[in-house]
Amino acid sequence: MRRSQTLLLMALLVSFGLTTMRFSSAAQGPVYAIKNAQIVTMAGPPIERGTVVIRNGRIAAVGANVSIPGNAQVIEAAGLAVYPGMIDSHTSIGLTEIGQVRATVDTTELGEFNPHMRAIVAVHPASELIPVTRLNGITSVITRPAGGTLSGQAALINLDGWTWEEMALKPSVGIVFNYPSLRSGRFFDFNTFEFQERSFERAKRERDEKLDKIRKLLDDTRAYIKAKEARSRSFNPDHVLEALIPVVKGDMPLIVSAERQRDITSAIEFTSEQKVKMILSGGDEAWKVASLLKEKNIPVLLGPILSLPNDEDEPYDQPFTTAKKLLDAGVKFAFQTGDSSNARNLPYHAAMCVAFGLPREEALKALTIYPAQIWGVADQIGSIEVGKLANLAVWDGDPLEIRSQVKHLFIKGRSIPLKSKHTELYERYRNRP
Repeated sequence: MRRSQTLLLMALLVSFGLTTMRFSSAAQGPVYAIKNAQIVTMAGPPIERGTVVIRNGRIAAVGANVSIPGNAQVIEAAGLAVYPGMIDSHTSIGLTEIGQVRATVDTTELGEFNPHMRAIVAVHPASELIPVTRLNGITSVITRPAGGTLSGQAALINLDGWTWEEMALKPSVGIVFNYPSLRSGRFFDFNTFEFQERSFERAKRERDEKLDKIRKLLDDTRAYIKAKEARSRSFNPDHVLEALIPVVKGDMPLIVSAERQRDITSAIEFTSEQKVKMILSGGDEAWKVASLLKEKNIPVLLGPILSLPNDEDEPYDQPFTTAKKLLDAGVKFAFQTGDSSNARNLPYHAAMCVAFGLPREEALKALTIYPAQIWGVADQIGSIEVGKLANLAVWDGDPLEIRSQVKHLFIKGRSIPLKSKHTELYERYRNRP
């Protein structure tokens, strides 16, 4: 009897152990080893015929002489190249699906000043635009709200996950500030979709009124912080001022959208006066104030590149040469599409700058490690180094060439199926009888 009980106890322990191992293995996820590939790390020279090992969602090893774990799923990648996943620094992916169907657009809130609105909570993980975008090697994007003067908080997300919590890499990276422009004369207003005419005096008055309101908001926030720290009985929480606390403390930047030299210069003066951090977004004429941007250490989110110059008197290639001019001035920049349906074209925005003088290596950095540094996540993504998230794309050619294809894609170490609405339609009609 005693022997039977002992055997039963041992059987239970073995069963419990196997179950624990099975659950533990499932929690850790599969181990991958990509071998014999060229590895473009962005943290040093490329490694020829190297190996990348992925474990627990992160890069466990990388190099030319790496041991492959016995339990790894091996991917033979001879003739292929491994790059870090690209980062698009301005999209509205997850916030919009079909621009002409209002029910699918959730980018804009009512009102001029919405710093407390968080784009991350509105992200739709099942958007059809996500698999389309990541098929071109883009693994992370900034998705940001629009409209008003302070649109809300932009978010950095990975393009994979069942929920926005799973997708969030950094839920709030900055507050979008659409800098009021001194646009005067006759112009087309996209808000009303009509031509408008405005005198310079009127434009300046309207801009100054908006800046005064923001100035007051920031001053109120500083007073709010003091009241909060004093734990005054009369203290009442305020969502708008609460959202601006990281800005006035210098922990969160304003993402300032401005295109013209005059507006960019004014924005730099305003943020310097208020002692808040600034990231310039757009910046068509940033090259005209490159030395000032360098002096103030203000990074630029450049793009969309595949567009026409702002002024008819500017050279046709002005958008394509701006990146090289910023590089020569020592200004850090990253590329953005400002798009959602066409965010997949991000590498070709950079490629056009390469055709007009930007070194290819710098273009690749402006798609990977530079945006990671600008958004404060360079310890997690942007290069292929041990300990970072395994956001990787395995290409059969140069990522900046339109004919190159992604053969394998990983986000947080998960192998992503290379399918999208586009590929499904392609296969459907390719096999049409």
